Amino acid sequence: MIDQAGSYTFAGREVKRLGYGAMQLAGPGVFGPPRDHDEALAVLRAAVAAGVNHLDTSDFYGPHVTNRLIREALSPYPQDLLIVTKIGARRGDDASWLPAFAPDELARAVNDNLENLGLEALEVVNLRLMFDVHGPAEGSLATPLKAVADLQRQGLVRHIGLSNVTPTQFEEARDIAEIVCVQNQYNLAHRDDDTFIDALAAEGVAYVPFFPLGGFSPLQSATLSEVAVQLDATPMQVALAWLLQRSPNILLIPGTSSVAHLHENLAAASLTLPQDAVARLDAIGG
Repeated sequence: MIDQAGSYTFAGREVKRLGYGAMQLAGPGVFGPPRDHDEALAVLRAAVAAGVNHLDTSDFYGPHVTNRLIREALSPYPQDLLIVTKIGARRGDDASWLPAFAPDELARAVNDNLENLGLEALEVVNLRLMFDVHGPAEGSLATPLKAVADLQRQGLVRHIGLSNVTPTQFEEARDIAEIVCVQNQYNLAHRDDDTFIDALAAEGVAYVPFFPLGGFSPLQSATLSEVAVQLDATPMQVALAWLLQRSPNILLIPGTSSVAHLHENLAAASLTLPQDAVARLDAIGG
């Protein structure tokens, strides 16, 4: 089913454009254990069984929760499964999100990801900038990125991506290391990266939108609901299909803790939006 969404070359692999993000497998607020351990394992196994070969996670989800679930559910891993993780933040005892940019913190984060996933090297690591926890903000990423590049030279990290970054930071990063992807917030209603996406597409760099369905505040729009009714689809399927048609370098990682919702999301791969629907949806972010 998800083959209909096509694939994209990412970190030297052909990755299906509809993947899965594991963040929601942790407890409320992405903190603590899952509400239903067995269902969490079932979601991961169902995603891979459906053909998903791009899995997004981080050891600060939980913390340590989603990676251990992934290892329990899927190890030994399918040969074609690309696991992408994220470093640069840590969780406070009160579930707060805190910067963790120092070289020793980044090295510890890589080692935690390796241990909890049961891997000898991380295929793709996104450096998550925390100059502003709520969105991209300017500031030099040279010091933390050089630390990640050093971990790459040690063979612990194979490819590097960036998360929560500006175009200026992306250009700074390219003088330090090859960048294979950008992971920023982007969806029908949150369109700040429109120009950035097009620039990355022209250079063959993957763009992985987080919160493709609105995240902690799900997308709500009368226009979205109307288009969904016309196409006999759910609003969230339409929102995902819009992203797939937006640009060929967009790779989706919608998350869920429900097997039924997982299959609903993956069904967006077979939904083609007519041009009049696309025009109406484009206007939501205008």
